[in-house]
Amino acid sequence: MKTPTERLHKRIAASGICSRRTAETMISEGRVMVNGEMVTQMGVMVTDADEIHVDGRSIGRAKSYTLLMNKPVGIVTSLSDPQGRPTVKNLLPDMGVQLKPVGRLDMDSEGLIIFTNDGELAQRLTHPRHKVEKEYEVVVVGRPSDHALQRLRKGVHIEDGMTAPAIVELPRQKGSDTSLIRITIFEGRKRQVRQMCDVVGHPVISLKRIRIGPLRLHKMPRGSCRMLSQVELGVLRKAVGLA
Repeated sequence: MKTPTERLHKRIAASGICSRRTAETMISEGRVMVNGEMVTQMGVMVTDADEIHVDGRSIGRAKSYTLLMNKPVGIVTSLSDPQGRPTVKNLLPDMGVQLKPVGRLDMDSEGLIIFTNDGELAQRLTHPRHKVEKEYEVVVVGRPSDHALQRLRKGVHIEDGMTAPAIVELPRQKGSDTSLIRITIFEGRKRQVRQMCDVVGHPVISLKRIRIGPLRLHKMPRGSCRMLSQVELGVLRKAVGLA
């Protein structure tokens, strides 16, 4: 049986000390040793038996953690904020590793965010090629016409180009002046759903992400976190093509 191998930069990232891109930089700068020899070339393959040192420190594999958070309004999706605003880091449990958010929710939005130190899972969840569904409940001003809904479904032009086709439903009107719509997108650009609604003339009043791929919000309290079960993690990894 062949010994499993992987690229050196992925192994470094799996240790939890940095991202894959930063690992590539470390390699090119001559900061990485494999079995006592400096490596500066990309694409070197290593096994679990290889001794790897970064800046003189031996690295191992960090245990992988994947959590789900119900982010409240008023919290910044960042591990630090130069303006001193409250961040999601304040709500995360201390697992002994750095857990990074997968994608973002703006400060005025709430709902699901995935956190993980599994770089490969994070990369696949955010890459448009895997088309991970993100479903939102959005309260907007006014009652969108069939034409406006159809525009959202087909794609509209926002500040960085046309949006991909979306699933859009109008389950009910909230009141005389507002409506609740459900929007499912397959990409994740900055403030995308808000921009889409602005373009069709129905500004967002409130926005909640209720689903990411197979994971649903259900009755998670605002501000709470929970570890994914092994079943949930397996389904999520399968959704992005990971064993």
